[in-house]
Amino acid sequence: MYKSIETLLVEIPTIRPHKMAVATMQTQTLVLIKVTTEDGLVGWGEATTIGGLGYAEESPESVKTNIETYFAPLLKTLGAMNIAQTMQVINRNINGNRFAKCAIQTALLDIQTQRLGLPLSEVLGGRLRDRIPVLWVLASGNTEKDIAEAEKMIAAKRHNIFKLKIGSRPVEQDVEHVLTIKKALGSDISIRVDVNRAWSELNAIKGIQMLQAGGVDLIEQPCAIHNIDAMQRLTRKFDLAIMADESLFGPQSAYELAKRNAASVFAVKVAQSGGLIEACEVGKLANLAGIDLYGGTMLEGPVGTIASAHVFSTFSNLAYGTELFGPLLLTEDILKTPLQYENFELKIPTGAGLGIELDEDKIDNMRRQ
Repeated sequence: MYKSIETLLVEIPTIRPHKMAVATMQTQTLVLIKVTTEDGLVGWGEATTIGGLGYAEESPESVKTNIETYFAPLLKTLGAMNIAQTMQVINRNINGNRFAKCAIQTALLDIQTQRLGLPLSEVLGGRLRDRIPVLWVLASGNTEKDIAEAEKMIAAKRHNIFKLKIGSRPVEQDVEHVLTIKKALGSDISIRVDVNRAWSELNAIKGIQMLQAGGVDLIEQPCAIHNIDAMQRLTRKFDLAIMADESLFGPQSAYELAKRNAASVFAVKVAQSGGLIEACEVGKLANLAGIDLYGGTMLEGPVGTIASAHVFSTFSNLAYGTELFGPLLLTEDILKTPLQYENFELKIPTGAGLGIELDEDKIDNMRRQ
């Protein structure tokens, strides 16, 4: 049985402004879920979002309210059920709320795998790798700062693949910014761009033509979430990878995108998928359709990052790597032992459950009261 279900909002400044088409972040609000069982086991999950309601339909405040009002009372009546049965009842009684559902499911899987003495990845099909490549997002908006930041990352052997956030300026300015950075870093460094759905189809054609000619490797979510027709046309028109991100929100949307040939890469995000199990289903659908995979992030802290890493470790195809850099964007660490980023990769813990230990004293000092 579950003794308590708590939702903690933890405010942490970012190491620099993180500029996207939908928001500019100076701080990140981590949404942590703590589930404690009657026999003393503690499971953690995370439901962190980007830019309040600027990115998706859930915000830190709505997640906290909905978990306290609807999820927690329901969950306390389901203690005798397994996780599949529990999530079935939750999905039957609560619509939407994918981020909250993902966090609850993560915490329950953390508890279950602690009981089994296994890493979380082993109940998701089993890991195929112990390390995963991690890119870095250049999002200061300043070309010279971004070049200097990238060169520093390469020298430290922390990242050698970079994604640029664009879409908030005219297409020509954004393209000039990207191609200047690409030229400065050289042909051996992979550059991708994330438009965060900011372009019309005509602007996308104009921008992608120039970016493809300049050696950019991938374009993420160039058009609006529901403009699948445009995504389909762009995927068929260009030789470089077109990646679905915001258009991908669980297995059903993955099926529709694959059926329409509306992306050549899927950015899998556990929260957007509605859970770790659902993210694995998205991965299976992509494999069946011959679509490459990329491990995405909602700029989560270490809990959501490691939960995602356990999922991505089970993917046979991770052709475009991951962007699980969220904890590195924060000025404070909430783990007793920090995550291991080295040689351009993130090491996935081998301990039971998530395999991490949170510093609850530090969390209490930073949580929103």
